[in-house]
Amino acid sequence: MQFSDLRNKFLFFIIFVSIITLFLIIFPFVEMPLKAYILNLFGATDRMMGDTAVALFEQVLHIIKIILWMSLIISIVRFANFLIFNAAFRSNEYEISSLLRNVFSIIIYIVAFFVVFNSQYPKVDLAALFTTSTILGVIIGLALQDTLGNLFSGLAIQADQPFQIGDVIAIPTKGEGVIENISWRGVKIRTYQNKLLVISNSVLGKESVEVAPRDNLNARLVFFNTLYAHSPAKTIQTVREVVRQVENVSPKIRPIVRVRNLGDNGIDFEIKYWLEDYTKYNDTDALIRQRVWYAFQREKIEFAYPTRTIHVETKTQDNVFIEPSSEIFERFNNIPIFAPLSDEETRQLAENSLVRVFAPGEKIVRQGQQGNSMFIIHRGAVTVEAKEEGVPKILRNLREGDFFGEMGLLTGEPRTATVVAQEETEVLEINNLCLKPILEENPELVKTLSQIVEERRLALDKLESEINPGKMADKSSVVNSIKKFFGLS
Repeated sequence: MQFSDLRNKFLFFIIFVSIITLFLIIFPFVEMPLKAYILNLFGATDRMMGDTAVALFEQVLHIIKIILWMSLIISIVRFANFLIFNAAFRSNEYEISSLLRNVFSIIIYIVAFFVVFNSQYPKVDLAALFTTSTILGVIIGLALQDTLGNLFSGLAIQADQPFQIGDVIAIPTKGEGVIENISWRGVKIRTYQNKLLVISNSVLGKESVEVAPRDNLNARLVFFNTLYAHSPAKTIQTVREVVRQVENVSPKIRPIVRVRNLGDNGIDFEIKYWLEDYTKYNDTDALIRQRVWYAFQREKIEFAYPTRTIHVETKTQDNVFIEPSSEIFERFNNIPIFAPLSDEETRQLAENSLVRVFAPGEKIVRQGQQGNSMFIIHRGAVTVEAKEEGVPKILRNLREGDFFGEMGLLTGEPRTATVVAQEETEVLEINNLCLKPILEENPELVKTLSQIVEERRLALDKLESEINPGKMADKSSVVNSIKKFFGLS
């Protein structure tokens, strides 16, 4: 709360209270002269009319005094509420519910009204009037049945505090969403369709409510299945690594991937993970399913299909990520590092390469990871990042036709940077086992490849030294590293 706002409210409060107080002070001094003036108007001839007019004037004065006193009390209570609830007890984590404020104000207003009314009409017993009037009590009880129900349910909710503003709650018969407001009448919930759901406290008190507190690590379950032909251990390891890299998945608790059931059509799995922000669980569930699909495409793991389904067509379904061999061969021919290879050697390398597809934001290689392969970008784009004092820093961007990881392929060195897919990216992976037979048949290629790699490494080291001036390049011999890695004499 800003100081200027408090100052403006304080000035308005002082002016208003001063005006009301001034009127209350003036009334005793003008009351007697006004009564005498009214009596003089009617004169001695019409004494009865004068007394009636004076009595009516007194009743009007009593009503005005009650109104002024109640206005003064209401202004004081509202200003006190503003100071207590908005200034003193406002928390950064939770907004104090207005329920306590309303109950506090209503109690004071009722007590003040009784006191002020008795001061103006001491002969009228309000307590006896309300307690002895059965008809009035029945009417008030019926009229306020829902209101009182909401009030007492709201008091119970406030005392128990099963949820707070910002929590996600699910009511089976009503809906699900994020709590926006809690009052003595009811609760306002913002649904995931951006609609406002208003539920009265009396109705809410009869429902079973599922609460996901916003300051708690709440878990979610995502289900998938695979064919029986695939290893459960490999599937669990693949999916777990994918889930750990998804945004909004808490790194504090390791995700759990386990076999849920051995079904009729395949192995049923479940993923249990914990969210940092539970309000975004729909997006996180969807992103996990997407990443699992991409991981399955890379690892050649198939989802299970119903075994009772009859496929009439004999033509097998084409995989959207199977590239023609001629395109892969042309891509390899345009890579400078493979220029010394003959057409036959290049074709052999292209045929043994693997096509892998990565989702947007997914890491292809990680800094420090042991490498034994290189990658050619066949479709899409990637970002090369390296950590400097623990903070990721972008080194360069690569697109179609570029390649990376050649030192891992030729020397087995750990990855010096992390490569992240900017969009859906298809890469061609060349493993060291694919290159080893070619180098064994043609040992002279080692020297030629090492010269090309050294020239490329010098250029990359120069670029990286401009970004990280304090980092020194590794000057070890590439020829010896290649021979040692491939076991060549």
